[in-house]
Amino acid sequence: MGACMALCSLASCASCLCGSAPCLLCGCCPSSNNSTVTRLVFSFFLLLGTLVSVIMILPGMETQLRKIPGFCQGGTTIPGIENHVNCDVIVGYKSVYCMCFAMACFFFLFSAIMIRVKSSKDPRATIQNGFWFFKFLILVGITVGAFFIPDGTFHDVWFYFGIVGSFMFILIQLILLIDFAHSWNEVWVRNAEEGNSKCWFSGLLFFTVLHYALAFAAVVLFYLYYTKPDNCAEHKFFISFNLILCVIISVVSVLPKVQDASPQSGLLQSSIITLYTMYVTWSAMTNNPNRECNPSLLSLVSNINKTEAMPTSSPGMVQLWDAQGIVGLVIFLFCTFYASIRSSSNAQVNRLMQTEEGKGSVGGEEVGEDGLRRAMDNEEDGVTYNYSFFHFHLLLASLYIMMTLTNWYKPDITTQAMQNTIPAVWVKISSSWLGLGLYLWTLVAPVIFPNRDFN
Repeated sequence: MGACMALCSLASCASCLCGSAPCLLCGCCPSSNNSTVTRLVFSFFLLLGTLVSVIMILPGMETQLRKIPGFCQGGTTIPGIENHVNCDVIVGYKSVYCMCFAMACFFFLFSAIMIRVKSSKDPRATIQNGFWFFKFLILVGITVGAFFIPDGTFHDVWFYFGIVGSFMFILIQLILLIDFAHSWNEVWVRNAEEGNSKCWFSGLLFFTVLHYALAFAAVVLFYLYYTKPDNCAEHKFFISFNLILCVIISVVSVLPKVQDASPQSGLLQSSIITLYTMYVTWSAMTNNPNRECNPSLLSLVSNINKTEAMPTSSPGMVQLWDAQGIVGLVIFLFCTFYASIRSSSNAQVNRLMQTEEGKGSVGGEEVGEDGLRRAMDNEEDGVTYNYSFFHFHLLLASLYIMMTLTNWYKPDITTQAMQNTIPAVWVKISSSWLGLGLYLWTLVAPVIFPNRDFN
């Protein structure tokens, strides 16, 4: 709470927060379309909430958070129910949940308001593209209220909301990575055709080999450290099955019929999807409650057996985020920024992400009579992205951040500690399977339905 209020003055002075549509551009803002600026500012709100959540779980912050009346005073705030809580353990977990709950409510509100907005001529588009300071005040108000939500079943119930939302966001991340890989391959191939083809094709080959090499190295490390000869059968299945699926999509991507139907497909895209799948597999295995099959990064580096270390179920020894959480946060930041500026020519991805092909790709600016630069309104004839779906995507991102920062932990029945859960493992693994299925569909759909335009 203190960190959130401390950042208020900084955020209120940030560019584009106080203008109405079309958003005013300060000197630090690049020339851009109104649709792009709007997405960037909403993404800034999400990143601001993420920063506040990170600050709240830093060591030493629990002392300050416990000063919030009723937030954590050794027991539940519901009259008649006794539930002694170790505040040193639970306070960081609760603060992240409250912050992300506030962000989810904020984006859900705008997702509901912006349903079926077709162009910037709709009065609701003015709300979407402006009044940033008032939106910020709404977010701060919801956040303050969230910290006074009574204990009881809220955090247990919200954990399962986080599980479902994170599952959906992992799929969206994969779709964005597919789109990024297609755009990357398309641009470099076009540059190779225009000149200096040897350089550009060498670059494509280098990154393709690099991605596959990293994925192969990950598989080897998984077998060495996350499996045992007489144990960890689930991990052996996860690693082997996902490896087989990645080989299949790589082979399918270069089949002659697939290449004829989708010339833009290739091994670069498959290598990125393979590497991401290995990350999701690793992330899932790190949530296995079986300590023998889930060594900590510290034990791997120092060559200490996990069973000899202090168990994470010990009340004072909870680790809210680890190496895989940091990697997940980096991928989240990349996907959030890319979703804000993307303008893809991939029809299938545009259909999945509810965006329009090619619209909003040309930046521009308008200079008013007062000499101030303004973002160009490029949505008078039609929106370049689905407003409601964009906010729903940020809602899911809020839930994903909540689960990532708390390392997908769930409090035990006495809330004395937090523990890994099997549902988190299966959510991540099943999302990787469904994601690979979606990518495979983007490859074979043009072959199965040759009369439909997928380009």
